[in-house]
This record gives sequence, C-alpha cells and structure tokens, in this order.
Amino acid sequence: MLIDTYGRVATDLRVSLTDRCNLRCTYCMPEEGLQWLGKPDLLTDDEIVRLIRIAVTDLGITEVRFTGGEPLLRPGLVGIVERCAALEPRPKMSLTTNGIGLERTAEALKAAGLDRVNVSLDTLRPDVFTAMTRRKRHQDVLGGLDAARSAGLTPVKVNAVLMPGLNDDEAPDLLAWAVENDYELRFIEQMPLDAQHGWKRDGMVTAGDILTSLSSRFDLTPEGDDERGSAPAERWLVDGGPARVGVIASVTRPFCRACDRTRLTADGQVRTCLFAREESDLRGTLRSGAPDEEIARLWKLAMWGKKAGSGLDDPSFLQPDRPMSAIGG
Repeated sequence: MLIDTYGRVATDLRVSLTDRCNLRCTYCMPEEGLQWLGKPDLLTDDEIVRLIRIAVTDLGITEVRFTGGEPLLRPGLVGIVERCAALEPRPKMSLTTNGIGLERTAEALKAAGLDRVNVSLDTLRPDVFTAMTRRKRHQDVLGGLDAARSAGLTPVKVNAVLMPGLNDDEAPDLLAWAVENDYELRFIEQMPLDAQHGWKRDGMVTAGDILTSLSSRFDLTPEGDDERGSAPAERWLVDGGPARVGVIASVTRPFCRACDRTRLTADGQVRTCLFAREESDLRGTLRSGAPDEEIARLWKLAMWGKKAGSGLDDPSFLQPDRPMSAIGG
C-alpha cells in the first residue's frame, strides 16, 4: 500500500512514457522545443512493465494512466498496454494524448486492452489551434477523437485549457460540440508547469470564469462530492443530464486532501505531486539488480513523504524544475 502521513492512499498511477511531443503548446514549452531525454535515460519497455507490475501486485495500484510528453510517440506503446492488461489483478488503463496518431492506433490500443482515452483539444477553430500549438494538426486531432469513439475507448474525455485572448470565449461552443459528439469535456486551469516559467496567476482563466461563461448558455447542476470521490474534476450535469462537464481547478480549488495519485516519469523517477520539486529514483535501483521488494520499499518511502498540498498558495512557491512534458500529466 502506498500511504502517506496524512492517511491518503495512492491507487492511481500516472506513467510518463516519453518527454517528447509533436506539438509546441504555448502554455507548455517554447517554440523550439526542449532538450529531450537520451534513450539510455528512458525506461525500457521491460522496465516500465516491471514497475507497473510491482505497483499493481504489491502496492495496491488499481488504475494506470499512460501519459507523456505524447505517449503515442512511444514505439512500444501497444505492447506495453497488452502486457499490463495481462496483470493480475488487471488494472484499469487509460491514455492521455494530444490525439495526433490516434486515428491509426485506436483500434490496436483497444484490442491490446486499453479502456479509454483523454484527448487534449483547446479550440474548435483551426487558426486558433495553430496559434496555440504552433502546428497545423487540428483535423488530425478531430480524426483521432472520432476513431477513439468508434473503437470503444469510452468514455472519450476531452481536456481543454483556456488562454486569455486566444480561446477564452470558446467554453460554451466547446461544451455544445462535446455534448453533440458524446464526449465528456474537462476544462483544466492553466498550471505553473510551463518550461518557460511564464505562468502568472493573474493572467489565467479561472474555474469561476469558466463556469460563468458556461452558465450563459447551459443550466449546470453540481454532481456533488459523493460522486466525485478522489477525481480531480468537479462535475456538473448539463441541462439536467445525462451529459456532464468537468472543471479541474488545480490552482483556485485544489483537491489535495483527496489525492490518490503517484507518478512515474519517463526516466524512472517517482513524483508524489505534479508540483513537487523532489523526485525519488527507481531507475537506478532497478538497474542495479534490486529485487521487487526493495523497489516497492523505496516507492513506499517516497510516498510516505508526500506533502499535504501543492503549495501553490504559499508565497515561497517555486515551479518544478522540470516542465509538464517531462513530468507527465
């Protein structure tokens, strides 16, 4: 069991498969990209599967989310999913992706055992997409979403970040589109995880802003804390349901007290929180020939030291040294 000193138990593992990405989103990384991890630094497919096996069979993990960077850039992704689907007990498995390449891989991922996907899409306007991602791939993302739904990777969840002066007027249109296409929309507050460290609290679109905008067109009924559990998104029924919309307000409405997540970076570091500045190295221990029991012990030790909260409201808060693409969403 991965328990911390505040009594929280981690059952949800986020696994970053690569730090690379084929978009250059303005709120994530600079236009020229970043210095990517070298191949020797990355966990191998066998190492990833072994760590997930230890987490599932020895540490109580019941859900695994594959992330990046962009996880579809990982050549062995389908094989990793297939091997993890064979674990006993079998974990629930999902994938967070920008959707580029999903059109050609959705069926294979479903056949391998993937349960569902989260796809990032911040705008319905191709020109705004190009401005925000610095790539002309809007239609590819739409195609990936359609393929995921057709393959049965459902519920298909769409993650959207609103940025002032770019797409902050699109919340109602995004929700209408999501309801029409049977996608579950999640708005995510912009977080201080950009490589440029250019995030500013007073320059972000807040959960309150988003809900005000949505309420101009839709009747929103709170789903309630009992339904939410440890999920990061607060959810509302849209016009009485069954459609729902979520808001992940990591900055203005933190949910740290119910957090059940542990994170593994692409280079084998355990992170207890997206905003942590400390990591615990499992790769070195694994490559030294340590048995499963020792790896599990170190993982438990890392999670025991998890802090009470993200620290975002502390005046001394500093962004993590590594950006979102290296940490995994």
